[in-house]
Amino acid sequence: MAKDIIKKIKDNLEEGEEIIEDFVEDGVEKVKEIIEEEKEILTGKTKKKVPLKKLAELESTKEELTLEEKKKKLLEKAEKLKGKLEEVKTEDLKEKVKAKKKADMLIPLEEYVKSGIYIGTRVVTPNMRPFVYRRRADGLAIFNTDLIDEKIKESSEFLAKFSPEEVILVCRRQAGWKAVQMFSKITGIRVFTKKYPAGILTNVTLPDFFENELTIIADAWLDKNALNDTLNVKKKVLMLCDTNNYSRGANQIVIGNNKSAKSLGVIFYLLTREYCKLRGIEAEIPELDWWMEE
Repeated sequence: MAKDIIKKIKDNLEEGEEIIEDFVEDGVEKVKEIIEEEKEILTGKTKKKVPLKKLAELESTKEELTLEEKKKKLLEKAEKLKGKLEEVKTEDLKEKVKAKKKADMLIPLEEYVKSGIYIGTRVVTPNMRPFVYRRRADGLAIFNTDLIDEKIKESSEFLAKFSPEEVILVCRRQAGWKAVQMFSKITGIRVFTKKYPAGILTNVTLPDFFENELTIIADAWLDKNALNDTLNVKKKVLMLCDTNNYSRGANQIVIGNNKSAKSLGVIFYLLTREYCKLRGIEAEIPELDWWMEE
């Protein structure tokens, strides 16, 4: 009887060991499957639908790659990209951008510099601050030449919307008389230099009263009567603005030095040339050097 009991226990123990071994083997395989599944989930290779919660958990609990593994992966990625991207040198790119800008300018940058169009005054109004590049050691503000060129282009297109008889130009500053008179001669736009007759745009009883659609103001400080008359009759204004000017009432502005003959010469040369081009006016326009002569 005792022998039978011992034998039964022994058989059960052997069977139990086999069960335990099978369980352990199954468990190891199951763990391996889970690890592989998680790897597939993290690398996006799995086709199974993975709950968002699971993904979120894996993102926070996955082991970080070692530095060597990261380096290896980056090198592998670099090898794949090699040959697909064209190498562009930074300096070459900068030079290309500069060349493109210069090519797009109305006149060479050197001519703008020679005319002093970029030199402002020691006073900078809030309206002009966005266009100022820096200040010189002597306190004079310096305009951004790219913006000067851009504003002259915009102003030329704006001016070209009006026929010559719809426009007047007012310039009391003597430094600009030579340039504005040539501007008038070529374009047919009426110009007032030494004196602007007060009320000519507003007082219908005056014998020389007339209506215009656009007034070009060379300097709002000197030509304030013409500016005020134009604003009173609600007509448009194209204004030349130095750093000390306010652009109040202007529909379009040209930025730059409006005090020197050379600078004013460049401005009116470009406005003349572009106006004629855009309006289809055939005219002989003097070379730029003529406009910049004192």
